[in-house]
Amino acid sequence: MTERGLQDLVTPVAVSDGAGVRLKRCIATETLDHLDPFFLFDHFGSENADDYVAGFPMHPHRGIETITYMLDGSVSHRDSLGNAGVIGAGDVQWMTAGSGILHEEMPRVGPKRLDGFQIWVNLPAKLKMTRPRYQDVPAGQIPEVARPDGARIRVVAGTVDGVEGAVKEIFAGPTYLDVALPAGRSFEQPVPRGHTALLYVFRGEVTLGGAGPARGSTAVRAPRLAILKDGDVVRVHAGAAPARFLLLSAQPLDEPYARWGPFVMNTREEISQALRELREGTFIKG
Repeated sequence: MTERGLQDLVTPVAVSDGAGVRLKRCIATETLDHLDPFFLFDHFGSENADDYVAGFPMHPHRGIETITYMLDGSVSHRDSLGNAGVIGAGDVQWMTAGSGILHEEMPRVGPKRLDGFQIWVNLPAKLKMTRPRYQDVPAGQIPEVARPDGARIRVVAGTVDGVEGAVKEIFAGPTYLDVALPAGRSFEQPVPRGHTALLYVFRGEVTLGGAGPARGSTAVRAPRLAILKDGDVVRVHAGAAPARFLLLSAQPLDEPYARWGPFVMNTREEISQALRELREGTFIKG
């Protein structure tokens, strides 16, 4: 099996989005527009409520799936499908925008810091105008695999050691793992050849390769996004301190795309149509 090495290392860019939420962005920047099929990767987190309390007021999406994964704090949400609720630590919200949805995400000020991620996954052309849908998965329903060496893997989507993730029937069929790795331990996970694979370290430091730093592997220190080369397996080693990271992978679509703000379509004409429908009040298809 061919081990996936490091292709590139991305340092997050500090940005302000929504009504003034400060966050770290790795994908959807001037230097990295997308990594097919991933069109956005944001890490939001702060102990200062001023950094996030303004939130993301009602806004549209079309042509993508959005995944919000919370580590700490909570976010209230509602949308044009009639869904409303609160996601908290360990919860996942998976939304298929499809033909069009309006929603808002408003962080709540609490005793703990707000911390989490949002990722956009592109939809194939044949499903761009599919019916919108929504999945809200509480932390207790996300399986955790505990390996004998102490590694703990929360399986949001995909499969680890025969355990299937909590979020299923996803059009892009991605893998989404949250891995906590003790000091000095290694993690290994098969990833299909040809799939885009990303590793985001948000605590500690790792090297790519199961044998550790002695192999001369490049260190990936939090917060950094590692873009992985093609291959069959990902091997990660934690050094003298524990580490925690996300492993994401999915099949590229290899289709033309056009992006405008919250829309990802295949042509500029489709973007213009979405904007026109917003103006005319026909964006939501029912």
